[in-house]
Amino acid sequence: MPKENKQRGRRGEGKRKREANANEEPVGKRPALDVGGISFVGDTTDTFVPPPFTEEADGRPFYGLLAEEEQEYFRRADELLELNDFPSDEDRSLFLANVFKEAEGKELKIANSQSCSRLMERLILLSTPTQKKTLFQKFSGQFLHLIQHRFASHCCETLFIHSAPIVTQELTEDEPAPTDEVYVSMENSFLYTLNELEGQIGFLLNDRFASHALRVLLVVLSGKPLAKSSTKTLLQSRKKENITTPGFKSSAEELSLEARAVPSSFQDAVNKFISDTSEILDETSIPVLSCHQTANPALQLLLELELTRPTKTKDLAPEASGSILRKLLPDNIETEGSKSAAFVSGLIYESIGSRLLETLVTYAPGKLFKQIYRSTFKDRIGALARNEIATYVVIKVLERVSREDLEEAATSITPQIPNLIERSRTTILKTLLERTSARRAEKSTAAITTAIAEAYGNDPATLLLKMTNTTPQTAPEAETDEKVEPRQDLTTLHGSLLAQAMLAIPGLPATLIQDSLLCLDLPTLIHLACTTTTSHILQVALIPTDPSSPSNPGSANNAPFRRKLVNIFLADPASIITLATSKSGSHALDAFWDGTQGLMMLKERICSILASSMAELREDWVGRVVLRNWMVELFVRRKVEWIGKVKEGEGGTTVAVAPKEDEGDAAEAKKPFPAKKGPVKGKGGDGKSAIQLAREKFAAGKTKGDMKVVRGKGTGANAGMIKSR
Repeated sequence: MPKENKQRGRRGEGKRKREANANEEPVGKRPALDVGGISFVGDTTDTFVPPPFTEEADGRPFYGLLAEEEQEYFRRADELLELNDFPSDEDRSLFLANVFKEAEGKELKIANSQSCSRLMERLILLSTPTQKKTLFQKFSGQFLHLIQHRFASHCCETLFIHSAPIVTQELTEDEPAPTDEVYVSMENSFLYTLNELEGQIGFLLNDRFASHALRVLLVVLSGKPLAKSSTKTLLQSRKKENITTPGFKSSAEELSLEARAVPSSFQDAVNKFISDTSEILDETSIPVLSCHQTANPALQLLLELELTRPTKTKDLAPEASGSILRKLLPDNIETEGSKSAAFVSGLIYESIGSRLLETLVTYAPGKLFKQIYRSTFKDRIGALARNEIATYVVIKVLERVSREDLEEAATSITPQIPNLIERSRTTILKTLLERTSARRAEKSTAAITTAIAEAYGNDPATLLLKMTNTTPQTAPEAETDEKVEPRQDLTTLHGSLLAQAMLAIPGLPATLIQDSLLCLDLPTLIHLACTTTTSHILQVALIPTDPSSPSNPGSANNAPFRRKLVNIFLADPASIITLATSKSGSHALDAFWDGTQGLMMLKERICSILASSMAELREDWVGRVVLRNWMVELFVRRKVEWIGKVKEGEGGTTVAVAPKEDEGDAAEAKKPFPAKKGPVKGKGGDGKSAIQLAREKFAAGKTKGDMKVVRGKGTGANAGMIKSR
């Protein structure tokens, strides 16, 4: 007989339960919550008692699942908070209070939910300090499990970051007045969290999700800036989804670029982190953790904190305990065949391990850095510069070496320049030029520039095109606009960065790029200006610099070069309109404002071109920005005032502007004259002012009975005609 087609297991049982309960009335309906015309269903019960924790297969606690109604409610609430379309801040605060009330007792469920964890992050972003402390209490005792969860770990990271400024604020505020409720500071909330993680550092460093939360916690404890690019690369991956709310700026974002004041207990906690990490490092774990994709960033951060902490131990004495540096470099690196030398040499060519070596080279004490340079880099720096991975370590080394060592390194790397340019590895050339210029090694700078010019063919007409991997253009068409621009590869980006660096270096490097710019035709220049990557070259080239400045001697970014470059664009007025309607080209056109400093005639010509196409530019949102930046409206209506603002912005003499006249006298516009200070000593003046002379002349004419027209010599309203009676 054929078998009955049945579903077995939990799926089949769930289906039978749904069929049995299909006709039953739902129990415990929640009242509707109407916000912004959207109704939500709330819970009639004041509190929610979570079910007892059960263990998952991997031993972690299971906090339960949200009901379908709850998921729909929180999903719609997240949409409203993401739009942030509330009539006022008070309405938003009221809505947040309702959502927090609805989420009471379900915080752990929401944080572990794939669909609702974003809501928890947004709630943390918009919450008050008291609400953040409440969330710390709700998560207390579960942080070890939460930071290892795929979704809850992001909620923990957001909670740590946005609670950091509260610690700084509490340091400067007075202690609150005693109340019946127990007061818990944010400092203690962090310390309680650290107690939960104590003794678990070893496996948390390797955990895929906990490692990120651990790095965020270390940055908060150390007081480092939260949003610097160097910090961000250690805290999160490029794929991380950033949860934000439009129009809302939290205190964490305001203090993200500054170093924060932290209590001494936080520094003690960082030292404890470093000591615990150094204890788990041995000959077996060091190579593994150094090249581990997840553990390496955390190890970088710990090493940086150790080498930059106020009570750091920089000596390399064998009795120095609890030091990560001592575990990485246990002996003298200059000794041939030592463990330290083998460790450093092994990391140079590792794609992941070399990042730890970059941190070591950047923050190592001066004495140790010199030992590393002499033993590992000095004799083979030219060969290391050719390697795709080792070149980044060499860049960090070049930023710290002395002038003598830098000149020797330049001598070794210069013969490799044709090979480096052929492989499009110009990043190290950019660093080498910047460092030789900063160290005032003029001979090395000239030799490197000459080698770069030879590698690109010594032809100014094609040098910049080869450097940026750009093809010449035949006509100034709108195809160069960013809307249809193809994705630029790394060759164009690195070439553009090299050109910008050379433009900022006075002398031969800047002249080489400027000559190449002046040799390009107008269509090619428009293409460069309307391309995102290469538009910055023109912006840097138009920055006015003072050739006589001691900090920038011999700079070629002077008025003659800028005049020639701007005149190439002015040869065809349509090119100015093309730049004004391009997203990238508009930035280059804005650079023309500074580039025409001291060149008022060119600035007026550009403004006239923009004014002639004002109607067209007003229809384009980029064009409207250009019109506002160039003050074209003021140029058309009150040109004298526009000139005054231009000269005032350039540090010149402010031009006097005539006051507004009444509508009836608009036809008799008067020209302003500078007011003369003190008495006017002239023919028959006798030290009298101009207004006094005018009054005496008017009185004399009146007594004689002559109906004459007398013109006053004053300013403003007194400059008008005065008729005698």
